[in-house]
Amino acid sequence: MWLVTVLFGIYPYIALAVFIVGHVWRWKYDQFGWTTRTSELMEKRWLAWGSPLFHFGLLFVLAGHLMGLLIPASAMRVVGVTDEMYHVFALGAGILAGMVLVAGIVILILRRFVTKSRLRLVTRRADVVMYVLVAIVIAGGMSSTIGINLITGGFDYRSTISVWVRSLITFQPNLSVMTAIPWIYELHLTAAMTLFAVWPFTRLVHLWSIPLGYLTRPPIVYHTPARKPATSRPEAGTPPQR
Repeated sequence: MWLVTVLFGIYPYIALAVFIVGHVWRWKYDQFGWTTRTSELMEKRWLAWGSPLFHFGLLFVLAGHLMGLLIPASAMRVVGVTDEMYHVFALGAGILAGMVLVAGIVILILRRFVTKSRLRLVTRRADVVMYVLVAIVIAGGMSSTIGINLITGGFDYRSTISVWVRSLITFQPNLSVMTAIPWIYELHLTAAMTLFAVWPFTRLVHLWSIPLGYLTRPPIVYHTPARKPATSRPEAGTPPQR
């Protein structure tokens, strides 16, 4: 029980505190490092496939997690979404989004550590930690989705993990629902919380620098330079006009 208390009663708030304080510190003392540290100039072909797959897959996976963890099952039933309907939709959409995310992270990892030696030279330790944690989080999520929820009949995370997540928001963590969750979920959650803790010290900070201002910025109008009227040239042999 003490391990459950540490992992799910204390560690979430430690990770959140480091997440917030780390971003404040990074913004105050390392604004010039607040960047993706892009390596596009070194290699574009793999990046053109891996980056969109990873980002779009991550977007849909996060949307599914927010819906499943923050919206109670009772609220779903009120609007007519039965448990069976939710289960089918969550499995189908989750597996599809997860496969896209897996394809993206595999391409990015191969690009970073296998295909181009010069990319390894500009890879920092924080990048390695980030890639490892992201890979563990994705592997844990896909293993629980396919191995438990699809093959072995499923695990009711909405009455356990979802309840725990919502209890964290009210600062009254419900640890009783976390005592019997499968170990793969424990790994998935612990790796995710650790990823949040190291987030401010990696290139992931670029998430908060989305150029939303471009959506409201006035359009830039380009004017074509006015052409001077062409002057007629006298034909050969024609005496000049006086």
